[in-house]
Formats: sequence, C-alpha cells, structure tokens
Amino acid sequence: MLFSSDTFLYYFLPAVLALYFIAPMPRGSTSVRNTVLLLASVVFYAWGGPSYALLMLGQVLSGWGFGLLIDRWRGRRPLARAALIGSIVVGIGGLMFFKYTDFFIENVNSLLGLSVNALKIALPIGISFYTFQILSYDFDLYMGRTQVQRNFFTLATYVTLFPQLIAGPIVRYVDVERELHSRTHTLAEFASGARRFVVGLGKKVLIANVLGELVAIYKSSNENSALFAWMYVAAYSLHIYFDFSGYSDMAIGIGRMFGFKFLENFNYPYIADSITEFWRRWHISLSSWFRDYVYIPLGGNRVTAGRQTFNILVVWFLTGFWHGAGWTFIVWGMFFALMLLVEKFALGKLLKKLPRPVSHIYVLLCVAISWVFFDAPDMASAARTVASMFAGADSLAGRESLYYLRSYAVPLIAAAIGATPLPAAIAARLSRGRRGAAVMTAAEPLFVAVLLVLVTAYLVDGSFNPFIYFRF
Repeated sequence: MLFSSDTFLYYFLPAVLALYFIAPMPRGSTSVRNTVLLLASVVFYAWGGPSYALLMLGQVLSGWGFGLLIDRWRGRRPLARAALIGSIVVGIGGLMFFKYTDFFIENVNSLLGLSVNALKIALPIGISFYTFQILSYDFDLYMGRTQVQRNFFTLATYVTLFPQLIAGPIVRYVDVERELHSRTHTLAEFASGARRFVVGLGKKVLIANVLGELVAIYKSSNENSALFAWMYVAAYSLHIYFDFSGYSDMAIGIGRMFGFKFLENFNYPYIADSITEFWRRWHISLSSWFRDYVYIPLGGNRVTAGRQTFNILVVWFLTGFWHGAGWTFIVWGMFFALMLLVEKFALGKLLKKLPRPVSHIYVLLCVAISWVFFDAPDMASAARTVASMFAGADSLAGRESLYYLRSYAVPLIAAAIGATPLPAAIAARLSRGRRGAAVMTAAEPLFVAVLLVLVTAYLVDGSFNPFIYFRF
C-alpha cells in the first residue's frame, strides 16, 4: 500500500487513527494502542503480499529470541557474543537469500560458464530496512545501550510500525524505547505531524513524480545529446531527493501523529560543500547505521591510515550492495568510498579554502555522476550516459531535448530551489513579529488544505508511481 494512494489517504489512515484514539490508555499504558498499531501495520504490510508478512514476523521473533539470550548471558561474554552472531546470521542470511541469490547465480554462471537457472525470488518489500532495525536492537542490547524487551508484541510494534516500515527512515529501538511504553498526544503535535505528512506527500506527488516523467522520457528516447544527458541527471538527482525525503517526511509526520518522534533523515544534502558533509545530510539514518554498527566496530578512525582505508572501503562496498544486487550499486558505493578517501587524505583542507561556490559545484558534479550509476540498469548504460554528459554525445542539443527543456524548465527550477533552505527561510522571515506570526498561523492550514486537494486531483488523474526506495 502506498502513502501516495487514495486507499491509504482516505480509508486506511483515517480508520487507523480513529481506532487508535478510541483505544483506551488505562493508567497511561500504551499496550492497547500498541496492539492497534501492530495489527494495522501487519495489515498495511500484508496488503501487497500476506506470505511476506509472516516472514517479517518470523524475523522479529528471531531477533526477540536472540535478544533474550543476549540478556540472559550478559555476564558470560562469549555466549552473549554467540547469540549476537546468531541474530546476524539469521537476519543477514534472510536478506541475502531473498535479495542476492539470483545475483550470485548470475555471476557464478558467467565466471564458470554454467547455466544454473535463476530462482527469480520476489523481494519482500522493506526487508532491507526491518532487518537493520532488528539487528540494531540486538547489537545495542549486546553493547548495553538498551534494556531487553521481554514482550514480543512490543518489539514487533517497534519493527513493524507502518509509517517507517517500507522505506525508512531506519528507526532504532533506543530512539523510541521510551515512547513504546509511554507517550503523550497533543493537538499541536498531531497538527504538526499532519502538516509534515501533507508536505511530504506534495514533494512526492507534485515534484518527484513530475521529474520522474522526464527521467522516463530520457530513457525511452534515442536522442544522444549533451543537453538531454544533463537534463536527465538534473531531473534524476532532484527526483530521488524529493521522492525519498518526501517519504521520510510522511513517515516522520505519521509517527508524530501517533506520538512518536522519529529522527530526521535529510538535511538539505545538495547544499553540502564536501562529499563528507553530503553524507551527513543524505539518508542520515542509513549512513549513521553503517557508522555505528560497521565502521566503528571495525576500528573507525582510531587505527592506522591503511586500516582506516580498509574500513571505509568495507563500509561503502556494503552500502552500495545494500542498495541493490547489481554491479552498478557496488560501483556507486565504491565511487563514494574513493571520494571520501581523497577528501580525508588529500582534498579536505583544500576544500575548506576554496570559495563556497567552487566546492559546492564539485559536490554537485560528483553526486550527479554517482546517480547515473545508481539508476542505470547496467554498467554499459551508465558509461554511455556519462560519456554523453562530457564528450561522447552526437550533438550539444537536439529537437527533442530542447522541447522537453521548455516543457520541464519550471518544475526543474522549482525543485532546485525547493532542495535548498530558501523556502523555509522565507517562511521563517514572514513569521517574524506578532502580525507575521498571526498571518502565517492563519495561512498555514489553508496552504495544507490546498496542497492536499492538488495532490488528490493528481492522484485521481495520475498513474501508479511507487517510491524509489521500495526497490531496496
């Protein structure tokens, strides 16, 4: 079920909200409301495939059981470590089987000249995200960062929370532990969550989907011009940002409506002055997950330069591979590993001395090239697009690219401005003073209502367009 669907907007979400707030909270206990959320989340997930809902609950049961063992053997480190390893094997094993089996078969066939048939296993939606959530719980338990959760249904509520279940952000148990047991609900927080949800919905439907049309047009075109290649790269860069940050906004907004405060997942990444800063602003929950559960356990920065280089390469190989079973994703990850290493050992000080526009252009150029590999079906396609961007195009511009430049100039410019803090800064400036605050307070509900109407009209007339990160 998609957030950006009339079924979710006008049937599922209102029904769940009604049941949730009707449910009692005896002595402030959240157990009944957690049950409503758990059942609603299972229904939400099972909407697209009931059998995979059982798989998800099975993985939760495994993580919960290993968590009990880790807690029981807390004083016996080798046994606790064995339980943690067991959780990793089961969690990563399930992810590897469903996501990477055919990739390995294909590459073994190519390497050894075999003809083993691919299993063509359907990828359970959200498995990459909920696997990492379960593993973070067991790892934090092992490290003594949190207390064991003895109630299976409470842990299942955490993992399956439908706002963030399908495409993140990756919510850690330590961040919502208190709210699972005790949370408050206010009209102001609910209104804030609803506003955040509608804004995220608008980013997805009115911006990301429109730019996705231009991306699709480029892929189906035979024109090989430099202009078209750069239009595609610009459109895809903004498309993936508004698509994924829009989903994160919606997840954070819905979570707030139910009393949960999920951490931010994006912080205007395209204003970064270095690749290092870019990854502090882009998909924050994923980059921090790999930092805390892979990079730091490997030794982090407190090792020799050679070992640190190895650690960075491992982390970014895994980051790329996590995104998809394909060499393009691995190249994408290793590209960022290379850029981060170059910045750490060579360019870091220089970037700080350069004029801000120069370092900013450097980041945008590197990120744009990376998205070509991220989106390409294979390495050959990525190479052709990169070549067209620089020196391998048949022409600078063609009839088709000029036509679509005129057609999509306004959405591209609007999206580019929207990817910066400028709109928020303007809104904050208009809110200054008593009169400005009163005007903005009155205008905000109207803005949200008009935005929701526009989104609804687009959905009624539009086509199915899932979120990009559903693939991962």
